[in-house]
Amino acid sequence: MASVQETGLDGYTKDGTVDLHANPVLRSKTGCWKACSFIVVYEVFERMAYHGISTNLILYLTRKLHQGTVASANNVTNWSGTVWIMPILGAYIADAHLGRYRTFMIASTICLMAMGLLTLAVSIPSLKPPPCLEVNKGNCKQASKLQLAVFFGALYILALGTGGTKPNISTIGADQFDDFHPKEKAQKLSFFNWWMFSIFFGSLFATTGVVYIQDNVGWSLGYGLPTIGLAVSILIFVAGTPFYRHRLPRGSPFTRMANVIVAAARNWRLPLPNDPKELHELDFEKYSVERAFRIDSTSSLRFLNKAAIRTGSTEPWKLCSVTQVEETKQILKMIPILVCTFIPSTMLAQTHTLFIKQGTTLDRSVGSHFQIPPASLSAFVTISMLLSVVIYDRFAQVYYLKLLVKRFLFNPSDPIL
Repeated sequence: MASVQETGLDGYTKDGTVDLHANPVLRSKTGCWKACSFIVVYEVFERMAYHGISTNLILYLTRKLHQGTVASANNVTNWSGTVWIMPILGAYIADAHLGRYRTFMIASTICLMAMGLLTLAVSIPSLKPPPCLEVNKGNCKQASKLQLAVFFGALYILALGTGGTKPNISTIGADQFDDFHPKEKAQKLSFFNWWMFSIFFGSLFATTGVVYIQDNVGWSLGYGLPTIGLAVSILIFVAGTPFYRHRLPRGSPFTRMANVIVAAARNWRLPLPNDPKELHELDFEKYSVERAFRIDSTSSLRFLNKAAIRTGSTEPWKLCSVTQVEETKQILKMIPILVCTFIPSTMLAQTHTLFIKQGTTLDRSVGSHFQIPPASLSAFVTISMLLSVVIYDRFAQVYYLKLLVKRFLFNPSDPIL
């Protein structure tokens, strides 16, 4: 029989998370690092699989499919761009319809099938053009339409599947920590650091071991190992299912944002009340039942506050709650951060295209029997990121502990939080 503490109110999570069958979950038996350990290990193998394909892709296109450097670089960046755009669709499906876990499992299956098809495409002789040692690849026999269709079809199926896994695996990890519990809320920050560490660790293995096998042993094994790695990662993730906390789909956040923007535009002529408490907001009981946070009104992006002006209408396209308005503001404030990533992302794209092609012209010999693969040059970027994550996580914790000690010794009455 469960103890009183476990079955009492404090024994269950308070953030609305449930088990796979929509039942409340006990804090002591689910979530936190007990569940996230499966997610972090999954990410190591999954990133190894993905980067095992993407890192050396331009060399396969030029050496095996006999494409020119410009065409190959263009194909790689087009595919990479698709990989990073598809998560918008995957996130929408998860939030509005299927939930994160089910969306993730369906997308993982799609990824595994795509990886299997890619492995066949680089292994079966009839699915690739014959070998050619000509320096000018234009003189080689080009890949047929069928061969290109199979290879690029598999690549873009992989991009489709990645759209369902990439946005949901990190949020599934975040769901394992209850924001209403101070200790778990603090642990969530550390989780994201170590989740990024797992990404870079898997990428490092791909840019060293996997690309070496592709260049020196064979593309069949070089693609087969990432496929096996992806299958292992899915099994690891599934093994942690009994420990996961889940969130039920609550509708599209894009619709909620559109509600606020349209309502604010329709009420733009109405004056804002001097007291924010006069704006429309739901009762605390409503948020308590939904296990959600209630956010107070702020003065930033003030014109959006007009969406919460009471007009006597309850239509969502004319009246929104203050919390809904503030949630929209938080998302809109992330747009400048998104814009700031455009230039770094443009430079990062070069590491998988022209950077690697340039590496083929360098003297990469170490001793008389070993040669560093061109794609392994990107490992230096990964190593720097690995070190940065560890230093950031450890430094932040040490700094916070010093702050606690300082306040305790010299100003014990000063509130820490």
